[in-house]
Amino acid sequence: MAGLLQGKVSLVTGGASGIGRAAALAFAREGARVLVADMVEDGGKETVKLIKDAGGDATFTKCDVSRGSDVEALIAIAVKTWGRLDCAFNNAGIGGKIARVADETEENFDRIIAVNLRGVWLCMKYEILQMMKQGGGAIVNTASAAGLVGSHGMPAYTASKHGVVGLTKTGALEYARANIRINCVCPGVIDTAMVQSFVSTNPRIRERLVAVEPVSRMGKPAEIAEAVAWLLSDAASFVTGCAMPVDGGMTAQ
Repeated sequence: MAGLLQGKVSLVTGGASGIGRAAALAFAREGARVLVADMVEDGGKETVKLIKDAGGDATFTKCDVSRGSDVEALIAIAVKTWGRLDCAFNNAGIGGKIARVADETEENFDRIIAVNLRGVWLCMKYEILQMMKQGGGAIVNTASAAGLVGSHGMPAYTASKHGVVGLTKTGALEYARANIRINCVCPGVIDTAMVQSFVSTNPRIRERLVAVEPVSRMGKPAEIAEAVAWLLSDAASFVTGCAMPVDGGMTAQ
């Protein structure tokens, strides 16, 4: 039985760990060839090794998504390697430092916006240009539950993720007739290195994070990956412009 992404060429940014790695592994399992991109070379190459060890086809490219030249070159590598780009998961992102709005620094704000929002826009820009040449494709962006509601102590992160939701909806409307579907996932509290970095500063933070989840646990990266694989597949052919919460009921409260 063919996988959800059988024969497709896919891209995952932020693929060195966490949700990105889980997605890259899921895409390969579902039959896709995977271009893994990240700033962390060791982690990205390890993701590729895991895919190849399981019999999949993947390659790694170092990429800073906040730099247009890097992103343009990244898409060119996918096309040079496999001839096209069918689906892309724009997942690269950072959490930054915790601070209230009035205590936020310009440096922290600018860096978060550069990676989380400008980076997603740059990826969409060059992915869409390629997909228009080949007659279509599918894109999923990583937003957040913090892209749907406010989040204490994370003004820049929250603003960036709200921006991702807006970019997603706008892009979906603009390119629907070009056969390009664009959606985003809005994860809740997921057990990743980013979340662990917050927890390590204060063990009580873990309790608070779990407490906001109606299911009484953090999500797993693989649970986000499954949603993304479906959204990128032909099974979701009538879904575009969707900001899908995958959050254990967090934003239903």
